[in-house]
Amino acid sequence: MRDAVPGAGPTPAPGTVYFDSVGVREAHDVVNRFYHPMSLGVPDSGDAKVGVEVIQLGPLTVGHLTFAGRVTLVAREMDAYHVTLPVTGQVLARRNGREVIAGPATAVAFRPGDPVYLRPEGPSAEIDVRIERWALESELTALLGHPIDGPIDLPPAFDLTNGPAHSWSRLIRLLHDELEHETSLVFQPLIGEHLCNSVLSGLLLSVPHRYHEELVAPATAGPPRAIRRVLDAINEEPDRAFTVADLAGIAGTSVRSLQEGFRRHLGCTPMAYLQQTRLARAHETLRGANPAGLTVAAVANRWGFAHLGRFASAYRARFGVSPSETLRRSA
Repeated sequence: MRDAVPGAGPTPAPGTVYFDSVGVREAHDVVNRFYHPMSLGVPDSGDAKVGVEVIQLGPLTVGHLTFAGRVTLVAREMDAYHVTLPVTGQVLARRNGREVIAGPATAVAFRPGDPVYLRPEGPSAEIDVRIERWALESELTALLGHPIDGPIDLPPAFDLTNGPAHSWSRLIRLLHDELEHETSLVFQPLIGEHLCNSVLSGLLLSVPHRYHEELVAPATAGPPRAIRRVLDAINEEPDRAFTVADLAGIAGTSVRSLQEGFRRHLGCTPMAYLQQTRLARAHETLRGANPAGLTVAAVANRWGFAHLGRFASAYRARFGVSPSETLRRSA
């Protein structure tokens, strides 16, 4: 998508929307469009202003909201998972009767079915993360290797000052920081998908819930037969946009068991093996190509490499020459 209000800053990059210092009515429209059916109110007299920047990566929405003046955000029932990370100032959150006053050291979370009450104390800024219910629950199912009984019981609030949750919050801020860069790698579908999966799995590993202990326990290695199925799938279609969850599904194991099986039997991760297979196919293609009729970029794209510079770097590390040198020598 490409949306903006006139005169509202830089031209937005694909997958982003910018709204700069708009009134409550306009902010209500964008929050309802990208987040949840929600009402925005202004308890104090005077005009409140809201700034909004949003990036969407499939089932993941990350937005940066700024508030000048007090605004309340109320939803009767949440239809997805939602995490608010205050950046400056404070926000009063209420979930099922429990009140939390959160600042930059604390995140607040809501689950599908939860009523929502948020009152940012302006001037303030926050990052709001929406994750579609099916996506987070499917990610947990893939990681565990068995169905779950949802919704996932995310805590009402969690500490962002240390541990995995601190790392997760930095990943969220990275996505926000990439908003203004139209050529950012996050807009490459392959990179964006991996980042989205990292945000989902990172949240599941960072906060307490009833599956957390099972999730962080040492994984059992997948059996050789399961690993062989994955190897066959990769070798048959190395250009296919596999995710690690896709490969775990082929193996019939959890993601963690697949990763442990690859580590034990092959000494690498499934995605590293996939990259090496793609590099080998690209090498074969370049060696047998006619330089007049084929480009390095076309070969990189053919074998699933979204970023030409990263492809060239990985290729040189593997074969000791650049892709263009291999192509020239094939003449």
